[in-house]
Amino acid sequence: VTALCIALDTIHLRDGRTCDICIHDADLVTFRCHQICQGSCNEGFIRVAVSAFLTQLNPTLEEVADVKTAVSEAVTNCIVHAYEGKKEKILVSCHIEGHALYLEIKDHGCGIPDIKKAMEPLFTTKPDEERSGMGFAFMEAFMDDVRVESEPGHGTTVFMRKEIGWSRPLH
Repeated sequence: VTALCIALDTIHLRDGRTCDICIHDADLVTFRCHQICQGSCNEGFIRVAVSAFLTQLNPTLEEVADVKTAVSEAVTNCIVHAYEGKKEKILVSCHIEGHALYLEIKDHGCGIPDIKKAMEPLFTTKPDEERSGMGFAFMEAFMDDVRVESEPGHGTTVFMRKEIGWSRPLH
């Protein structure tokens, strides 16, 4: 998708946190949340914003729930693992191609030294914090495609795709 950024708004959330929303065109929007709190206050905002963007494809409730869960897991991974609870930036981009939603969730945190190992169900680097190690497994279960790129010391990007049923009429 080629697009030119035509709008940039900053939404002020509770406790002084902000979230920039950049609407490139009808099919591409990005969210950049600042000062992510450890209690994942902005994680909920991102889930809702992505869900609202998704509605133009007329998804079922199950499809919306799938996307919200995958987004939640990816953003939570950034908060817990990439930034270890520090308040840093997470970039969430989403766009639509045909009947598919594409998501990109990027951090500039510590990176993942072994992506294959990190994506194994039940693997966690934080067992003492009651982490289940199921984040990537949930993303893979709820999305049609999940790909991870990471460089230790430079951050991680999670790419996800979800095909949305398009034969249902709008009512």
